[in-house]
Amino acid sequence: MSEFFGFGGYSRTPEGYLSWQHLTFVTSLLLIMTALAVFLGLRNRNKDEKTKNKVLIVAAIMIDAFELFKIVLLCFRGHDPWNWLYNLPLFLCSIQLITIPLAAFARGRVKEAALDFVFIFGLLGAVLGTYGAGQNYGTYPVLSFDNVVSGITHCISGFCSLYIVIAKMASMKKKNILITYAILMGFCVAAYIADIILPYNYMFLMRGDGTPYDIFYNLVHGNPVLYPILVVVMFLIYIAIFYGVFFLIEKGKKKRAQRA
Repeated sequence: MSEFFGFGGYSRTPEGYLSWQHLTFVTSLLLIMTALAVFLGLRNRNKDEKTKNKVLIVAAIMIDAFELFKIVLLCFRGHDPWNWLYNLPLFLCSIQLITIPLAAFARGRVKEAALDFVFIFGLLGAVLGTYGAGQNYGTYPVLSFDNVVSGITHCISGFCSLYIVIAKMASMKKKNILITYAILMGFCVAAYIADIILPYNYMFLMRGDGTPYDIFYNLVHGNPVLYPILVVVMFLIYIAIFYGVFFLIEKGKKKRAQRA
């Protein structure tokens, strides 16, 4: 148990990023995530909104409980009560610690926008936070507290994303697009300020740290101005493409329904 939680540091040598152990572990998590989302989404898609929402309530409680437990343990493990400053929800994936509870408990346009945000970024975060997490799997053993909890929380985000679309909870209304952009930009600004003050690398706005963000970092040769701008622009482009593809699919469905 001491070795799993990393007290005193891990004695095992990390298996390595993209090792078969890494790929087997995260693939297993994503398969479980997908199976649960499909099963619960299909089961609830024709039920009332209250019933559909119960699944999101459980997911919201679970993701925040896991993350809170992680922060407390890391502060205790490192004998540093200020360690929480380096575990703030200011990564793209960890924004879901706030947006999933909003999707579960909020009302009106805030709920709609939160549902859409989780739908748009949940699955992306799950993939990047598992297959793309070079900073984690290159540092810690695969079956360690750091990687297991990270894998679970990222997969909860991916689960919520899939569940929302399968259960037909996503509104994807055009009037809420600006709210989606505002949520992202607000977190990007907060992350950049935290990166400068602490300093740290929230949202990977300072460097790639062995993740796919290194592609953009190398593209601009680590320029401290161009790199964070490029990362944020890519986020915004991703949102635009996601909405565009969604609207095209919905338009195609309507045309096929009319022909039928």
